[in-house]
Amino acid sequence: MKHQYKPLLLLCFFFLAVGIMFCMNDILLPSLVEHFQMSYFQATMIQFSFYITYIVFPFPIAWMIHHYGYKISLLAALFFCTLGCLIFIPAKIFDSYFIVLTAIFILSTGITVFNVAANPFLALLGDPEGAAIRMNFAQLFARTGYATTPIIATALIYSSAGDIRFHFPYALLAVLLLIIIILFLLSRIPGMKASEEDIFSIKGIFRELHKYPHLFFGVFAMFFYVGAEACTAGFFIPYLQKVLNFSPAEASRYLTLYYIFAGAMCLLAVFILRFVKAHILVGVYGIGMIICYLVIIFFNTGYNEFFLAALGLFLGIMFPTLFSLGIEDVGAFSGRASALLNFAIVGGAFFPPIQGAITDRFGVNISYLVPCFCFLMITIYAFFFTKQPLLRRNFKLKAHVKN
Repeated sequence: MKHQYKPLLLLCFFFLAVGIMFCMNDILLPSLVEHFQMSYFQATMIQFSFYITYIVFPFPIAWMIHHYGYKISLLAALFFCTLGCLIFIPAKIFDSYFIVLTAIFILSTGITVFNVAANPFLALLGDPEGAAIRMNFAQLFARTGYATTPIIATALIYSSAGDIRFHFPYALLAVLLLIIIILFLLSRIPGMKASEEDIFSIKGIFRELHKYPHLFFGVFAMFFYVGAEACTAGFFIPYLQKVLNFSPAEASRYLTLYYIFAGAMCLLAVFILRFVKAHILVGVYGIGMIICYLVIIFFNTGYNEFFLAALGLFLGIMFPTLFSLGIEDVGAFSGRASALLNFAIVGGAFFPPIQGAITDRFGVNISYLVPCFCFLMITIYAFFFTKQPLLRRNFKLKAHVKN
């Protein structure tokens, strides 16, 4: 089994940087609330600026990949991510929240380009039968970025003098990205392009969607999932600080534990799914999520920090499993189905502001009703609106009509 190791390794370091940038949102939100003395609703514009790009740019990015190839597109992604990180420096100098949001939007544009281009490019870096191995290997780097960021970033942001240096982790990240850019330019990475089958129109997608009801409902499930994930992680540290009186350093350790649980369960799910149907696993784990949410909302057990971290155990399997349930048996429509599910990531922009407004009015513990509601919708989808339950109901309906 052959792999092109040099471009693969470079992409893996980019995956590491992307994992760090995603996790930084969860550290940035509570630190900026403290620094700018603003409401949680205002602070959730971080998530809004980050996730809104998923509904703005996917099709222009697909056009760019088709015309300029994967190498140029990935270099563009690196450029936008680096520029976004560097803009945090003037944001700190001028003490401007608007510049922070601008930096996040530009950075997220780069991540969106990366997400659209990276996985198909990985598939081309060697034998087709090794594509899944390469993708999972790269995802390990992203998971490493998630798990290591909370403790390190918190230590970098909160100085002993009391100054909140929110720009510092991004400045260091910009250095890492610049090194990757230089290595990309020096490496002989093939300039492959997307095939014609990968290019499609919005009109074409929605014209065919009615044929796949489980995909239609799957898009909404993904919308709720990404919203729940952004809410859960984004308000993780505020919950520990406001409800349990943890320091930022103490809270960051439990956020690290949350991401370690998520990564471990993601790996374990590979074996669990051999014995349990995917929609059943999502439904059962959804019930587990709801129970954990209700505990941290309404009870003080003395172990609430562990219930909060345990959410990672159930959440770790959700994105890939929901994605696979959405595109199940859609055949040649799979590329367009993937685009629709990627559009649904905009849920991360929609739900955090609602949770922020509830936090300002009723407290951060009550605000966790928002992701709890999201997982109620996901659980209903898993048990009733994935492909197999829909087929069973259609079969029973046809039998009833026939009789």
